[in-house]
Amino acid sequence: MAAASASDSFFMRDLARRAYAIYVERIGKEPAPMTFDYAAIAASGDALLAWSDDQLVGMLITRLEDAALHIHNLAVSPDVQDLGLGSALLIEAEQLARRAGRDELGLYTNEAMLDNLTFYRRRGYQETHRNIEDGFRRVYFIKRLEPAT
Repeated sequence: MAAASASDSFFMRDLARRAYAIYVERIGKEPAPMTFDYAAIAASGDALLAWSDDQLVGMLITRLEDAALHIHNLAVSPDVQDLGLGSALLIEAEQLARRAGRDELGLYTNEAMLDNLTFYRRRGYQETHRNIEDGFRRVYFIKRLEPAT
């Protein structure tokens, strides 16, 4: 994995469009990650990228908040899903949180993304609440981290 640079924003946007395309019909509009400003995100230093040869196949965007590291976006290319990359990105997020002195991770996903709800629950994330925000029906999760050994 490597930190994103300004020249990666095109690839980040392309990955988001590929990863979230299946949800447009379910939600009735483009999911929020399809509309992010990836140039600004790449410049922020908050994105880690996973490459396979010359293709971007995974992306983790995080943001430090008061008590937690927030996962702003986790995207995996459809052609490599179910190979463990999403889990590896979550493990990287846990390591980032610990290095930043945080003992929990937070995230949200759309309630129409049923596979994501299952994915996060299986990895120890607990649903905290649901809310409609920016026209999206979001499900919020948190995971408390065990101290590093």
